[in-house]
Amino acid sequence: MHIVDGALSNPVVIAGAVAAAGGIALGLRSLTMEKIPVAGVLSATFFVASLIHVPIGPSSVHLILNGLAGLILGWAAFPALFVGLVLQAVFFGFGGVTVLGINTFNIAMPAVLAGLICGPLLRRGGARAALWGGIGGALAIALTTLFVAVSLALSGTQFGVAAQLVFVAHLPVMLVEGLLTAAAVSLALKVRPDLFTALEPTP
Repeated sequence: MHIVDGALSNPVVIAGAVAAAGGIALGLRSLTMEKIPVAGVLSATFFVASLIHVPIGPSSVHLILNGLAGLILGWAAFPALFVGLVLQAVFFGFGGVTVLGINTFNIAMPAVLAGLICGPLLRRGGARAALWGGIGGALAIALTTLFVAVSLALSGTQFGVAAQLVFVAHLPVMLVEGLLTAAAVSLALKVRPDLFTALEPTP
């Protein structure tokens, strides 16, 4: 779901860079020693999941799994996802350098919001924990598509159709991400039940 270089107006690019810098700063503050190994694994998971792209105008469709990062890391999802985006831009040319800030914000902020909304319900445990994990995964994708659509819409009326297409094209991705996140949460609760409590997101 990367926006490519040159697709956005300068004010949107600058605002995205500032917002991403703020999110990364907050994330680094909450990135404790216990979270660093998990952040590395989730960053790698995001990097691999995002390698398969289906181009859709100035954006693209692919798995992200940012909801899982948000549920586990909270604000620390910002630096974790930022690292993945940097590596993709440098090694594969996905997205671009000038839009790195807005791409980071569009992917990481929905992850944080999904964690804030669904994380407390998930950490209660019980039979519905995986369900809340799945909802968090789908919610993160829905918000990411919304953020990308708004970024495109704010850059000019010529992107109006593309903004609508981005949301529609990602409806199947929301379902898949929800199922994958639910499965990942269910597995994590079996093999590492303390993961979502010991690494509870901190502001």
